[in-house]
Amino acid sequence: MSPLFQRSAGQGAATSRARTPRHSSGWLKVLARLKADSGLRVLDIGPTSPNNINFLTSLGHSVYMADLVEEAVKPDWVLPVEPGEAPRYDLEGFLERHMDFSDRKFDVILLWDAMDYIPGPISEAILGKFAEVLADPGHVLAFFHSRTTGPDAAFCRYHVQDGETIQTQEGLPHPIVRSYQNRQIEALFQPLGSCRFLLAKDNTREVIVSRS
Repeated sequence: MSPLFQRSAGQGAATSRARTPRHSSGWLKVLARLKADSGLRVLDIGPTSPNNINFLTSLGHSVYMADLVEEAVKPDWVLPVEPGEAPRYDLEGFLERHMDFSDRKFDVILLWDAMDYIPGPISEAILGKFAEVLADPGHVLAFFHSRTTGPDAAFCRYHVQDGETIQTQEGLPHPIVRSYQNRQIEALFQPLGSCRFLLAKDNTREVIVSRS
């Protein structure tokens, strides 16, 4: 069964891990659109956050959630290879099971830092699907870590709120599988739209992708 669900306020289970406030210029810009328009479809990539569901639906938007990191790192999608061959993945099976959007288009995709933790071939397949389902105009918010180790590289759930601050909540101990440079990030998102890099702290780069 696909992990993609439309959520209404109150669904999902919160965790007991502590939350840490973090300034986000990218979220502030996305929030401006969420406040300016009504009836948008928002795709939130990450573990279920009742906080996000409640906040986004209170603004009048539909919220869909897909925990793609947790699904992509499972061994289910690794295909057998000969010794010395590069890893191969069942990309078609992954997209069919976890990214069946039923012809929906999304106005905003909150990708967060998912690309850092997902194996390269699967991440490319995911972005290819996003290129199909991102509306015009549409926006993607993505984060990229500049370091692969240390406390700033921990996999987190991001909780949104009104204003320029979001909350991070450390999740399962997934390792970063790749560190992207700016040119690589631009190439990744080229099929979706233009990239704008924003200043950020804690060894994280924020990117707004705009299709218009």
